[in-house]
Parts: sequence; C-alpha cells; structure tokens
Amino acid sequence: MQIGAFFWPALLPGMIVLWSLTNSEAGWITAVFYAAYIVAVPVLVTLTDRVDAKLVYLSGVALTIAGHLLFAVVADGFWSALAARALAGVGWAGTYMTGLKLLADKVDSNLLSRAAAGHAASIGISGALSFACADLLANIGGWHLAFFAAAAAAAVAWVLIALAIPRDRRIARPAKPDHALFDFRPVLRNRSAMAYAIAYCIHTFEMSALRGWGVAFLGFVAMSTGAAATGLSPTTTLTLFGLIGTLASVLGNEAAIHFGRRRLIAVAMIGSAICAVLLGTLGSQSYWLAVILILIYGPIIWLDSSSLTAGTAGTAEPARRGATLAVHSMLGYLGGFIGPLAVGWTLDVRSGDAGAGWMAAFTGLAVLSALGVIVFQVMRPRALDGDRAGQ
Repeated sequence: MQIGAFFWPALLPGMIVLWSLTNSEAGWITAVFYAAYIVAVPVLVTLTDRVDAKLVYLSGVALTIAGHLLFAVVADGFWSALAARALAGVGWAGTYMTGLKLLADKVDSNLLSRAAAGHAASIGISGALSFACADLLANIGGWHLAFFAAAAAAAVAWVLIALAIPRDRRIARPAKPDHALFDFRPVLRNRSAMAYAIAYCIHTFEMSALRGWGVAFLGFVAMSTGAAATGLSPTTTLTLFGLIGTLASVLGNEAAIHFGRRRLIAVAMIGSAICAVLLGTLGSQSYWLAVILILIYGPIIWLDSSSLTAGTAGTAEPARRGATLAVHSMLGYLGGFIGPLAVGWTLDVRSGDAGAGWMAAFTGLAVLSALGVIVFQVMRPRALDGDRAGQ
C-alpha cells in the first residue's frame, strides 16, 4: 500500500526542472504530506479506541488511492501537486499507526516490541522500493505512469485488507467509556510515552530530511564532481538506504531488548549526529564518498525507529493506546513536516553557494540530534515488559 508514498522525493530533481520550482516550493510539496498527516492522525488513530480499526484503515487506503490518482491526472505545478500530496498524507494517517494499533491490541505485551518492529519493517521496505520503482516507471512511461501505478498498488491493498482481516466485533458495542475520546491530557502526562514520542519527532525530522532531499543531494554531488555516469544512481542509492535502514530498525529493536532500550536510542542519536557532520563536510567532495556516507547514515538513523514506536505503545495506558499512538505519530510527523522544509529553506538562503548550503543543512541535523539525546536522557523513559536489559 505504501509503495508510492515516496515517489515524489524520488522524482524531485526532474520535477523541479519540469515545473520551474524553487527549492522551498519543492520542500513544501514534500512537507505537506506530513502536514496533512499531522492534522488527520489525532482524529483517525484516536478513533480506533472506540471504532473498529479496520474501518479506519480502509478509509485511509481509499484516500491514498485518491491522492495518487489526483497527482497523476491533475497535478501540473505547485498548487495542484500540493493538494494531491496533502490528500495522500491524510490517507497515510489512516493506515500507518492504525495498523500498529491493530497489532498492539492483538499480541501479548512480551511480543509487542517485535510486532512493532515487523510492522515498521514492512513500511520501510515499501518506502525504500518507492525510489527504485518511481525511477523505473518514470523511465518507461513518464511520471504520470508512476503515480497511476501507486494508485493501483493501494487499490490492491484495499481489497486484500477488506477480504483478509475480520471485523473486530468487540468494538461493536463498547462499554461505557471512562474518559473523553479526544482528551489528550493524560497522554501528555505520561512522561515515559512522551519521552519516546519526542525522540521520535527528532528521528523523523532527520529521516524525512535525508529521504526527501537525498536524491537531490547526490544529483548535486554527481554534477559538481563530474560523476554523472556512475553505476549507482541517486535513486538506487536511496532504495538501498531504505532497505538497509529497515533491516537496521529490526536489528536495533532486538538490540534494545537485550542491551537496553534507552542506551540503544542514545547511541543511535549520537551516531546520527556524527554522520550528518561528515556528510555535510566531506560528502560534496566525492560522489562515491557521499554514497558510502548515506548508506552508513541510513542504518544509524533507522536503528532506533522500531524501538521508539514500541516504547510509546508499550508504556501507554491500554485504554488510551490509540490516543497515545496518535500523539506519538503527530509529533513524529511534525518533525517529518519541518525536516524537508528546513533543508529547502537552508538551500535557498545559501543559493549562491550550493556546497555551503548543503553543509549548513546537514550541520543543522547534527545539532538537533545531539539535543535530542540530552532531552531523552533527562526524561528517563521506562523499559518494556519484554526487555531483558535494565536501563
């Protein structure tokens, strides 16, 4: 279902030229996906505390189909592309954390961490394949074909979920609730869950910035160093970036179970800061060095992805798990919204010196990640029931 989610960043360099976009405009089209998600997710995911999550999920998939079709048929510049990507973002809000909520309600608490890792892995693989698929489809039939294919893939997912997942009849006549559905104050007072959620915000800021602009950065390095004929293209690199990162997310969750969740998350954030500095200072000097650094950076960014989401789900109050995941996801995608925008703004401010612009953008990512380590350690979140190591 998520295979087309990142077709836009994969095709970004060509679309900037085709539609004569500024870097800030391109960043807005990338970021609006996350902005729409932020607005929709508190409502859609919180509803799963009272409504069958399958119905919410299918509604989200339908909106995703509509968003991809709108982009393929109508988009011809900044405003139409912005609207189509916003609709796809609302669709994502109805599927991503809703799918995790389905898992969290059905698995044993000792298995929740691994279930969350498996869920994140499926999302990561489809997101990674988006880059290679977008490039292949665009080369065959242009960017319109790519977004038609994205809509078709989501339609197949809708049919599979509708037929394969039974309705949860336990929610058909829920017991009288003991709290207001959209009262998020108890969630915000859950210090442990909020620690994981704030760290997830920083994590997603960094991931979305690099995933949204990685193809464009490698394209810049290839042109500036004369390496345009290299065998490993920017889109192929970003596909590997996502696939290796997804594996790192699963392995990182296992490491968190055995060696300590808080320790693993701190190591990942520190490693991310170091990689961002190296990419900004050295990456523009050599295309192959930039590729290597991105393929190292990606797994480090992803290392704590599943651990953070599992941490929020596992330390949430069971009756407010949907609301807690909604806040977690909203904060995460707030970071995802700001990240691509921040890079675009930085590049436009330093438009006279692209190399300096990229260095400033990656340095900003490093500083944010370093601050995230401090905040997370001060808040000291709890471990999960299935974690074998102390914190």
